[in-house]
Amino acid sequence: MTGQAFLPSPSPVPAVIAVLVHEGQALLVRRANPPDAGLWGFPGGKIDYGETVKAAALRELLEETGVRAQAQEILTTLDILARSGDGALQQHYILIAVRCRWLSGLPLAGDDALEARWFPVSDLRPDRLPMGADVDVIARLAQEAARRDGAP
Repeated sequence: MTGQAFLPSPSPVPAVIAVLVHEGQALLVRRANPPDAGLWGFPGGKIDYGETVKAAALRELLEETGVRAQAQEILTTLDILARSGDGALQQHYILIAVRCRWLSGLPLAGDDALEARWFPVSDLRPDRLPMGADVDVIARLAQEAARRDGAP
């Protein structure tokens, strides 16, 4: 979008995050672009027209990390209100958190991710790692759901 002015959507923008916890570790990316530039979070992005929520989560996961997974259930949703320096609302995103089960691949940052790597869920604390909203809480939700399913 080089050379184009940013025009906020007059409506909330639906987006997904792919929440992948495998063997006690969450797959996170360090975001290159706003609204969470420089912060660690789950791979994700906008849902394309005609794309299902689960398909969008798997596509974003693959584009940003090279990891393949199977989409499971929706864990939760988040409202992200991106504001300008003066506090004016610039964009409203509705993030749909989709739990995913790892199938294959090693994380390698791609698309709009600066880095991609596994973090122990037990180490995810906002005071220790610069992360987006509720990353630690959502990772724990996914870990608990995986345990109920009998995953390690």
